[in-house]
Amino acid sequence: MARSSLVASRRCNSVRLGASALICLLLSPGATPANQAESVLRVCADPDNMPLSNRRGEGYENKIAEALASDLGRRVEYTFFPQRMGFVRNTLRARDEKTKQFKCDVIIGVPKGYELTATTRPYMHSTYAMVFAQRPEFGDLRAADDLMKLPRNKLASLRIGVFARSPGADWLLRNGLMERAVMYAAQSGDPAENPAHTIEQDLAANKIDLAIVWGPIAGFLVERHSGDRQWQAVPFLPDPQIKFDYEIAMGVRFGERQWQGVLDAWIDQHQSTIDRILSSYRIPLLDASGQLKQTVPEKGT
Repeated sequence: MARSSLVASRRCNSVRLGASALICLLLSPGATPANQAESVLRVCADPDNMPLSNRRGEGYENKIAEALASDLGRRVEYTFFPQRMGFVRNTLRARDEKTKQFKCDVIIGVPKGYELTATTRPYMHSTYAMVFAQRPEFGDLRAADDLMKLPRNKLASLRIGVFARSPGADWLLRNGLMERAVMYAAQSGDPAENPAHTIEQDLAANKIDLAIVWGPIAGFLVERHSGDRQWQAVPFLPDPQIKFDYEIAMGVRFGERQWQGVLDAWIDQHQSTIDRILSSYRIPLLDASGQLKQTVPEKGT
């Protein structure tokens, strides 16, 4: 065993679990990707996909990356690429033409068990939600199924924004509301477009009456709209027939198990910090039993 490995092993064996576990992982050879300078956390991200991330560092993934980098004693550097087909190939798996090193080493948000990357332990469990501007007919809308209690003539006049091949589309189909759907492509051909912008634009212009979107997007839109026609969101709870809720983890390259372990340890020890970041974006979060840990609050609460 190399002397550096032996020293790291002895140090790790001498400490207890807790904050020191992360230090032990960092001391171990291979704890960071071989191409990653110890002063830099290289993050793969979308340059314009709020509320997740943007170039200005305003998304919740940006904030999580900053917190992670701070605890590791590093600064964040990004490789930006639109998060659509080819994202992993052009970021996590891509190498710099000059240095031949990987361009970045972690994707802050991927689904648990994502097939294109190895994944850490989940740090977020969220769910789809309905988002709408406050109006009299939606006054009693406290749960998604409350929409079906509207008078038949009201239901027949609704225009419901939904993305193709999403749980929202399945829910409309189950409830006989597909004729009321305003269908959006699952992925726009324009990299400058993102789901939040698309729904915000059409909901504000009254082209649709409500939309069914991923929870972080719903929270983001609620945060951005207050006043006389305040926007609201109603999350879907886990459903035995339709998958509305998803766990989100970090993505790393396959085979980089020690680096993955560093991230797992950080998430485990800083979950409360992560939750505070997510809550500040009004993201509906679910607990281990599938119940809401928080509702999407009204602005100013």
